[in-house]
Amino acid sequence: MRLLITGGAGFIGSSLSRLALEAGHEVVVLDDLSTGHRENVEGIDVMFVQGSIVDAHAVAKACEGADSVVHLGALGSVPRSILDPMATHVANATGTLTLLEGARAAGVRHVSCASSSSVYGLNPALPKSEREWVRPMSPYAVTKLATEQYTLAYQQSYGMNTLAFRFFNVYGPRQLADHVYAAVIPVFVHAVMENEPVPINGDGTNSRDFTYVGTVCRVLLDAAERRVTHPEPVNLAFGSNTTLLELVSKIEDITGQQATVVHREPRAGDVKHSQADNTRLRSLFPMIKPVSLEQGLAETVAWFKEMA
Repeated sequence: MRLLITGGAGFIGSSLSRLALEAGHEVVVLDDLSTGHRENVEGIDVMFVQGSIVDAHAVAKACEGADSVVHLGALGSVPRSILDPMATHVANATGTLTLLEGARAAGVRHVSCASSSSVYGLNPALPKSEREWVRPMSPYAVTKLATEQYTLAYQQSYGMNTLAFRFFNVYGPRQLADHVYAAVIPVFVHAVMENEPVPINGDGTNSRDFTYVGTVCRVLLDAAERRVTHPEPVNLAFGSNTTLLELVSKIEDITGQQATVVHREPRAGDVKHSQADNTRLRSLFPMIKPVSLEQGLAETVAWFKEMA
């Protein structure tokens, strides 16, 4: 199989690239390196196309000969979208539409995309099932809703085999902590290991369904290999629920270091609680067994130590 991964030089995309290569597939990476890093795919046998997902010519080149596409290319971060909603819209909504058109023109047989649990927004239900109502709280969440709905609409309008995943706080090796929009786990791990204050937005009772990147990539690859399709979104998480204070405690246990927590004002657009109903995911991918948070954090800490 020839697999195109948009955003393939990013944290999740580079992990998926390695997994697909190990499985014997040919991998094409499309990335403009605006948030990804070329070194993430250096030393592995991928065809690298440097370009944006809003560039139809770059998309056409990357889609040529592809059997399946995993669309991970996006401009992430709720705070970044609040500061610059137009840039987030162009990358995530227009970029998805450009990618889908390129895939359709190239005759790609299967497309899966990464949406986000942020689309649930103000919905307080726990766990959150895919048929719960959505109410995005940020421009980023709106663009991820557009991402999944465009992908599902191409299934209905053009007969394309598509699958829209809603990611829930993916973490693991190669997720960096050294930028302003870094995710919570690398920020916390880095702070604890460097004896720096651990910044928590709010009182620390916010909870998340953290999902290890290796688990996510196994699902993504299985979906591409079997061309799994579904007419509705699919939560890609396994129903865990961990508060930020509990997360700090687990990192302390793994590193053997004491954390100093500093509380800050809650961030605009942040969802209070997030937990997936994984019934649909398990029905479509019954063989996938998730990596536990403790094991995933241990592997993440080990990677940080290796990079130090």
